[in-house]
Amino acid sequence: IAISEHTRKLVEGYFALKALGPTKVKGVSEPVNVYEVTGLGPLRTRLQRSAGRGYTKFVGRQRELDAMKTAAEQAKAGHGQIVAAMAEPGVGKSRLLFEFKAVSQSGWTVLETFSVSHGKASAYLPVIDLLYSYFEISSEDDARKRRERVNGKVLTLDRSLEDTIPYLFVLLGIVESDDPLAQMDAQFRKRRTLDAIKRILIRESLNQPLMVMFEDLHWIDDETQALLNLLADSIGTAKILLLVNYRPEYSHQWGSKTYYMQLRLDPLGKESAAEMLQSLLGDSAELALLKRLIIERTEGNPFFMEETVEVLLDEGALVRNGTVKLTKSLSELKIPPTVQAILAARIDRLLPAAKELLQTLAVIGIEFSLSLVREVTRKSDDELGRMLDDLQLGEFIYEQPAVGDTEYIFKHAQTLEVAYNSVLNERRKLLHERVGVGIEKLYADRLDDHLAELAHHYGRSANARKAIDYLGRAGERANRRGAGAEAIAYLKTGVELVRNLPDPQDRASAETRLRLALRVAYTSIGGPASAEVGDLNDRLVELARESGDQAVLFSALAGVSTYRRWRAELTSAHEVNEQLMQLARTSGDPASLMLAGFCSGTTFQQLGEFAHARSAYDEALESERQLNSANLPRWFGLDYEVGCRSNLAWTLWYLGYPDRALAISEQALSRTRQISHPFSLTFALLWKAIVQQLRGERGEIVKLTDQGMQHAEAHGFGAWVAIGEISRALATIHSEQIESGIARAAELIESRDRVSRYMTVQLLGWLAQRCLEVGGLDQARSFAQLALERTEARSERTWEAELRRILGEVALTGSNSDQGEALACFEKAIEVARLQEAKSWELRATMSLARLLDRQGKRDEARAILSEIYGWFTEGFDTADLKDAKALLDELASQ
Repeated sequence: IAISEHTRKLVEGYFALKALGPTKVKGVSEPVNVYEVTGLGPLRTRLQRSAGRGYTKFVGRQRELDAMKTAAEQAKAGHGQIVAAMAEPGVGKSRLLFEFKAVSQSGWTVLETFSVSHGKASAYLPVIDLLYSYFEISSEDDARKRRERVNGKVLTLDRSLEDTIPYLFVLLGIVESDDPLAQMDAQFRKRRTLDAIKRILIRESLNQPLMVMFEDLHWIDDETQALLNLLADSIGTAKILLLVNYRPEYSHQWGSKTYYMQLRLDPLGKESAAEMLQSLLGDSAELALLKRLIIERTEGNPFFMEETVEVLLDEGALVRNGTVKLTKSLSELKIPPTVQAILAARIDRLLPAAKELLQTLAVIGIEFSLSLVREVTRKSDDELGRMLDDLQLGEFIYEQPAVGDTEYIFKHAQTLEVAYNSVLNERRKLLHERVGVGIEKLYADRLDDHLAELAHHYGRSANARKAIDYLGRAGERANRRGAGAEAIAYLKTGVELVRNLPDPQDRASAETRLRLALRVAYTSIGGPASAEVGDLNDRLVELARESGDQAVLFSALAGVSTYRRWRAELTSAHEVNEQLMQLARTSGDPASLMLAGFCSGTTFQQLGEFAHARSAYDEALESERQLNSANLPRWFGLDYEVGCRSNLAWTLWYLGYPDRALAISEQALSRTRQISHPFSLTFALLWKAIVQQLRGERGEIVKLTDQGMQHAEAHGFGAWVAIGEISRALATIHSEQIESGIARAAELIESRDRVSRYMTVQLLGWLAQRCLEVGGLDQARSFAQLALERTEARSERTWEAELRRILGEVALTGSNSDQGEALACFEKAIEVARLQEAKSWELRATMSLARLLDRQGKRDEARAILSEIYGWFTEGFDTADLKDAKALLDELASQ
């Protein structure tokens, strides 16, 4: 345990003088306490206190302590408990937890952490601190050592927890190579990460009861709050005691739990306040009126009382000489009306050098190491040691136990706040920059551990360049952790500072980097079709055109294309794709050609221009041959080759090649197994399921959809989970549950349409088709008409021919059969299919028309038109549509 040299000497002196007690001092008429004469008096208090927590004597909280002890006994018996201490600042929340821990921690594993005011935007900050303590990770450990500690602890605890390790590695920033969770849905990854921590804590409690302490929840970040909520829901039958404290403005949802107890700490009553003042001032009768005055002014707030006594000592109204004596009348005393005013007065009375040091410490933060203070102040060890000791003796800061370095902490957050606010703005900026420089020098080989601090300090300095750099790095790290909201907070602050850069090129470069990272963050939260992503893409295009950066322009335009496709703004997406393709061909970069081909092919497919879509995919796959096929680039996590082949499979079916469609979708699946990429595997499975649906192979649809959903759920691919749910709901609609099945499928489709319009017209068409098959004629008409309305509004014409055919079949069926309407629908469907070169849709529409003509006695005409389209096909004769066409031809020929 590291302590300062001065403290070491004091401790040695303490034990050397401890046996002397009160003694006679030359020149003094009465015995005095040797501690006072030697300057060791305050040491007795300091040695008994926590690391920066507490008061001279802990009084007036026995009821609360007893309640906490009762809760602890229940937790030890396997009935987990939550105990919360709520109070205004200075009333003793932290001291209560400390005193309880001091008398109760025997037999417990204790884990402690706390929130800080400037750390609210830094996701998981208290959680990471708690995990460092649990895994015994020190700041000197490199990434390899940290991985070893996590692996060793988890696997020793329980090998069944091995699946938690990837989440811990990502959270702690110690992933060895590619992030295995990079494509996981951000919210899903967050849930999995928090669940991993919860499982470890609960399993640990089986070995020994676990006391977990979270302090200052009024400054807590959202991710840490989510962990506490999860723990609160899970510890009812665990040997866990969760201790928290917070100010009254904080709120939570645990109040209804039977194992939750809130202790509201009010200011001390007169009796307890008097007892505390007796420990501070002694029991001299002449101080009785002063004590009463202090209690009245402070209203029993312990911290306020302590600081009042300190200010009276500072100004000489009280003196210690064995006993405490009052040197002024009560009427002469000038006690400031608030604790903030008292603290300000005490700080102002410090010697200029001590005041300057305290202000510097306030800028550093509530906790700080001696080595960092040394770097920032550039003072000699002797001078710095004396000044730090003076601040300790004045009860502004405390030294606290630490491994490897001497560390200090402010006595109270209000002390820090008042000291910080007393610094002039310009000097404050300078100090923040000096702290940043100190951190960079001390931790040059592990800056990633300190990105939040560096972003905080440089963000409040005048050094905009460094602020932007660290805000960007902190945002990028938050993206890697799946903490999109934290990333956005850092990155938006960085964007606001960009205007402070003097050089236009620097401004453009910095803003581009920040906005690219912001696009990742907003995509993780709202998907690629969110409005924020659209705005970011547009701005990135502007920046790239201004700077002439073709790589950024290509990435930005690819983002615009994806955004517009997902919002079904297909005409404008096509215009962007032409620019993309031109850039890719100019660069000759195979990866760019693949992405441009993928974007272009997908847009053509949605527009119903299937021949153009096929050409685009073919060109993209031709470019693939020039790349290392084992490690192709990815767009939004999707392997280029898998995306192109999976989408090409649909296109080939539309064009009339059902066997080639199946073969190419199987090639996409094979590719995913070759590269072991879960995101692309999920995509390939679900897209192949839709190929099977188009081929009429119902059993395969459910099987593949279930496999795809299992992968999506296991890896947190939220968008694909939604598509899988819709596909399964559509494939499993049966006539015996037609109402509930259709309602469920429709609800899922509309829910997706509100997030992304991508594929929803196709899904509505599939729903209309299934309604027709199971006898839901009214629903089939309704959904087909809705899908057609959206087809016209969005130009998403993939299913247009089939939708018109479905409406024709509905018109023919039932008591109100209308052959004229049906005929018009079938002819229009055939016309659309021919324009699109969609032979599979043309075959279906022609079969429907042939049946109608047969009913009208026009068998020869029916046989002729069906023979023509059937004769076009060269494959797929074992698929449902071609089998039905052959059966219908045979039927028409036999009569």
